[in-house]
Parts: sequence; structure tokens; C-alpha cells
Amino acid sequence: MMKLKGKTALITGGSKGIGKGIAEAYLKQGAEVIICGRNEVSLIAAGDELKEFGQINYVVCDITKLAEVKKLASQIEAVKEKLDILVNNASILGARSPIMTYPEDIWEEVIHVNLNAQFFVTKALLPLLLKSDNASIINVSSSVGRKGKREWGAYAASKFGMEALTQVLADEMDSTNVRVNSVNPGGTRTDMRAGAYPDEDPNTLPTPLDISPVFVYLASDESINISGQEFAARDWIGE
Repeated sequence: MMKLKGKTALITGGSKGIGKGIAEAYLKQGAEVIICGRNEVSLIAAGDELKEFGQINYVVCDITKLAEVKKLASQIEAVKEKLDILVNNASILGARSPIMTYPEDIWEEVIHVNLNAQFFVTKALLPLLLKSDNASIINVSSSVGRKGKREWGAYAASKFGMEALTQVLADEMDSTNVRVNSVNPGGTRTDMRAGAYPDEDPNTLPTPLDISPVFVYLASDESINISGQEFAARDWIGE
């Protein structure tokens, strides 16, 4: 049985890494998936790879630019009556540096991409999500967004912010049909992970598709009464 049949999902940062893995999992469960990102070449390549699994579309959008995000919402509204699933996945690593030497310009960029842009997207798409019978917003967090660690700087701060955004919005949406949760993927075989831990053997890590079961659960009607909660993707591997 396809758990997401008839649902439409938008995944930010969906052309690679965790976003692409979630997209594949959603397609296999019957969802129509829209991936968005800044690089059209990457989006086209991802779409070509994923089209064998189901209906995949892409939209070029720099989510750090409010005007482009508003255009994204308008483009989706022009062709879809509603949006059922929003996965706020797009993020950048920034510098691995102590706060004392952290570059101010990189700090601003990380916070803007990882937190401000996620707010832009969420706010712009809430009207479409509220038109769904059972809508789900899934915010991709991090272990360092729940317990800070040295030299994670702006990335950790941005992910703590995403956890706060999750809790605030879940409370505000409490009497609606929109639920909001966060997922810590854990160490995953991605380019970002390789950048953070260059000496780590990526083959020791689960793939983005391996960690997708919790994202399927939170997108499906199985989680209809779950909101404002934190999940760890590693706990769901093999489900």
C-alpha cells in the first residue's frame, strides 16, 4: 500500500543528499514531488534520476530571496489546489571554527540560508498547506541543533533556531490541520557530512534513502496527531 498516494510534497534542497533521498522515498510511496533549489542543472539531473519512481517536478528558487520564495508559492498555487507536505531541508555547513575566530560574513550567510530562508518558505506556503486535509511540515534539524558542540558555530545556532521555529509553529497550528515536527538525520552519507568530517569513511554511514522511513511516517496520515515533536532518523532505519 502506498502511504502517500494523492499527496503533493515540496522538498527544499531536493536535488542532492538527504533531500534527494527523501524525494525518492516519497515517489515510491505514491506522492507527487516538487524539488526546489538554486541550481537548475542539478535539479534537472536529479529529476532525470528520480522520474522512474514517479511524478517529479522541479522549481528553480533561491529561498534566501523573499521575492523568489513568493514567486515559488504562486507557481505552485497556479497548478495545485493544495500542498500536503513541506520538507525544509536546504542548508549549508558554513565554517568549522571557534566562535572567537568565526568569520562574520559566513555566520550571516549560514543563518540566512538555514533559518531565515526556511521561515520565508514556511510562511509563504502555509496558505496552501492549510488547504490540505492533513498537512505536514518537516524541518530537518541536527544533533548539534539539540546540544551544542564546539566549532559548529552558526550551523548549530541555525538548527537550534529551526527547533524553536518547529515548536512555535506547532503551537500556533494546534487547532488546524497542519502538523509540524523536526527530524535529526544523524550522520548520513552526504557531501555536507564529508565536508564536516573529511577523514570519516562514508561507507560506514547510512545513505539518505536509508534514513527516509521517519520522513515517510511524518508525511503520511499515520502521524496525523503528532506535532511539535523531535525525531531521530537513525531510530527508524529498517522500518
